[in-house]
Amino acid sequence: MTVLEQPGSYRPTPPPAWRPRTDPAPLLPDAEPYRVLGTEAADGLDAGLLLRLYGHLVRGRRYNVQATALTRQGRLAVYPSSTGQEACEVAAALALREQDWLFPSYRDTLAAVARGLDPVQALTLLRGDWHTGYDPHEHRIAPLCTPLATQLPHAVGLAHAARLKGDDVVALAMVGDGGTSEGDFHEALNFAAVWRAPVVFFVQNNGFAISVPLAKQTAAPSLAHKAVGYGMPGRLVDGNDAAAVHEVLTDAVRRAREGGGPTLVEAVTYRMEAHTNADDATRYRSDAEVETWRGHDPLALLEQELTARKLLDEAGMAAEREAAERMAADLRERMNQDPVLDPMDLFTHVYAEQTTQLREQAGLLRAELDAAAEAAPDSPEGKQR
Repeated sequence: MTVLEQPGSYRPTPPPAWRPRTDPAPLLPDAEPYRVLGTEAADGLDAGLLLRLYGHLVRGRRYNVQATALTRQGRLAVYPSSTGQEACEVAAALALREQDWLFPSYRDTLAAVARGLDPVQALTLLRGDWHTGYDPHEHRIAPLCTPLATQLPHAVGLAHAARLKGDDVVALAMVGDGGTSEGDFHEALNFAAVWRAPVVFFVQNNGFAISVPLAKQTAAPSLAHKAVGYGMPGRLVDGNDAAAVHEVLTDAVRRAREGGGPTLVEAVTYRMEAHTNADDATRYRSDAEVETWRGHDPLALLEQELTARKLLDEAGMAAEREAAERMAADLRERMNQDPVLDPMDLFTHVYAEQTTQLREQAGLLRAELDAAAEAAPDSPEGKQR
């Protein structure tokens, strides 16, 4: 006999105790991505903020171009460009206060740089020189995360711990549309909502998880709609509208800081370049599609707004481009210097106390290095010794 066959087990309606814990209506995102630039809402924008966003976008575009060139020169092992997504990257960094934490994915080096990280340190991991390349505690930037979405539960844990301690800290976790198909994404949202953790989940929907389009990942109306299933607000924003992304993220961060709990923000944007330098994007998307999105370039959209309002002229644009070129030249010069690396650093900062296995592996590597140094005293190992 099954449960449904037992006497009195079937009820035509749910018991009186069943009620929605939360009214879903206020949690649902807008039907269309929120926009500011080119609308009446743009009239009330702060001119100083717009110019600051613009400067970061100009330098961010040049940073992406320079980093991509470094991969072709063999100075970087890999680089996932965020060209076309710079508005998301910059807005994420500028929406946070100094004490807040940023949890980036592997594509979010520009967000880390916009938050103040040295561009060379941001690229050190991608060159293969170091575990991370910077001190996460010093910069309030978690390590760039290559495994999809694993940084999201970490962000929730940090935010929850900060709340328990009474610290004024908000965590902003960035993830791509592909990452929303991972279990870590769902676990993080569920924990965050139940704990009302001060965290913002920021999904950059750039159309593809490498070569897989969004339509093959989810049947949801939008990724922002997933928020309602966890009891948090979902926001849908035009990811190429720097002012709109900044406004939505700033509002979500404020809400989290004031105890309102987490928010899921989906920014609809587009990855103009290939997934990485190892990817051939022509195999899964057309040149015509890319060109259509070039007409919605985040840098051009903001430039048009600023020039139309007479806040930016040719001299101002030239000054920002020159600053970007100086940044690129400095990055190029320092990345072209061969770093002095110690192979034993592989075992540094892995655990507070090395495990037995790590000590054994370190001993084996040390023996190999010593043997190489004895065999060739003029080798790098011998000189280092």
